[in-house]
Amino acid sequence: MMDRVSRRQLVQGATAAAAAVTLGVPSVHAQKDRQTLRFVAEADLKILDPVWTTAYITRNHAYLVYDTLFGTDENLQIKPQMVDQTIVSADGMKYTFTLRDDLRWHDGQPVLSEDCVESLKRWGKKDRFGQILMAYTGKIAPINKKTFTLELAERFGPVLEALGHQRPPFMMPARIASTSPEEQIKEIVGSGPFKFARGEWQPGEQVVYLRNPDYVPRDDMPSGSTGGKKAYLDKVIWRYVPDPWDAAEALGAGEVDWWQEPPLDFTPKIEQNPDLQTFLFDPMGAQGWLRPNCLHPPFNNKKARQALLHMMDQETYLGWAIGQSEYYRACPSVFACGSPYATRVGTEPMIEHDLTKARQLVKESGYDGQPLVVLHITDRPFLNAAGIVTRQRLESIGFKVILKGMDWSTNLIVRARKEPPNKGGWNLIHTWWLAADVINPAVQARAPGSAGRTSRSSRSLSPTGYARPIKRNGSNSPTRSRRSLSVK
Repeated sequence: MMDRVSRRQLVQGATAAAAAVTLGVPSVHAQKDRQTLRFVAEADLKILDPVWTTAYITRNHAYLVYDTLFGTDENLQIKPQMVDQTIVSADGMKYTFTLRDDLRWHDGQPVLSEDCVESLKRWGKKDRFGQILMAYTGKIAPINKKTFTLELAERFGPVLEALGHQRPPFMMPARIASTSPEEQIKEIVGSGPFKFARGEWQPGEQVVYLRNPDYVPRDDMPSGSTGGKKAYLDKVIWRYVPDPWDAAEALGAGEVDWWQEPPLDFTPKIEQNPDLQTFLFDPMGAQGWLRPNCLHPPFNNKKARQALLHMMDQETYLGWAIGQSEYYRACPSVFACGSPYATRVGTEPMIEHDLTKARQLVKESGYDGQPLVVLHITDRPFLNAAGIVTRQRLESIGFKVILKGMDWSTNLIVRARKEPPNKGGWNLIHTWWLAADVINPAVQARAPGSAGRTSRSSRSLSPTGYARPIKRNGSNSPTRSRRSLSVK
């Protein structure tokens, strides 16, 4: 068991998919003059709807298939993407958006303003920042085929920030966007640089994307999720390889070009291979969460949630889940450390992690001894280790615990359930945010987080790590850099 939980793993960067599709020719595998990238992804892609779930694996998929009205550049500035022109009224209460020319859906139909209006309405019912925006919005309506307006009912400053933040509204045809946000879409038609090859999709094995020859990129330089999305690849193959030994063997044999999340203890051997390069590409890091379900006992009681705060020992989590101290740091701030809003106010319970106080709060909460159902991710080593730490910490303060093992993608489905834990639901889940997603208070306020919309956060969090994708590139030498871990 010690060997299993000592394997460390890092989480992906916010734009992993975007980075994958912009790699230069030396990084890809030539097959009969067609450029194909074979990519070992972080998880198995089971959910294709970027509105229904907040999972990064689905968001990465969405950035390949769909386009967005706005995006966030590398300096965290909002820039237009599908939008050509934005006019804001003098009083700031009306926004008029005009789309770029030559935007077409993958089925050949033109992108119309009514498509964008329906996409915004669906997104605004699910995404937390979208919900906030819609609460201030009086009307969204098309004006003509390329122009639509958003009229505010009350003054709201960060309109463009909402439309272009790190989890933006992905545009879909109106007939698809009219699907209830509580249901998953069944048809995958976007206007982005790649088409989803449904016929080659094999859940549990691979996902395939084909270059969209009709996509017209912006003329701007690419930056973050903005700028010209030029597709240099004809085909992108995401492979799901849950066993790191199998992934390492495939990489070494040249059967794959890029491994997104190699465990840390695999990297020394990989870096000895002159044909391979390792690198970290998310300078801000990530923030781990332990999230209680407040719909059901015991965490519908405030004192039980407070017990989690006093239980939280970041160094213990980090030591087990990441292991190598150069790749993490403790940080009690709600907003990512290093961000303008980072603060230690109210974080004393996590800093002190007083188990005696936690035990007392468990007793005062009226906990009845029913075992807690903790979703335990078994195919992501850092989350696997975090689950084991959570069980030990919970038992030390008086809770009984059942670890319910499953892979990450199955967890995305289970965590969306609102039923009681004894009927298929759950009490606690582990998840994480990339730091760029939690530095803005408005974005941080979104109810679902990475975990879905079934519960509120207790602010007691477990750690995760950083992106360390690996690609085949014999012309470059291995590089390493230190990145800090922010834990809330």
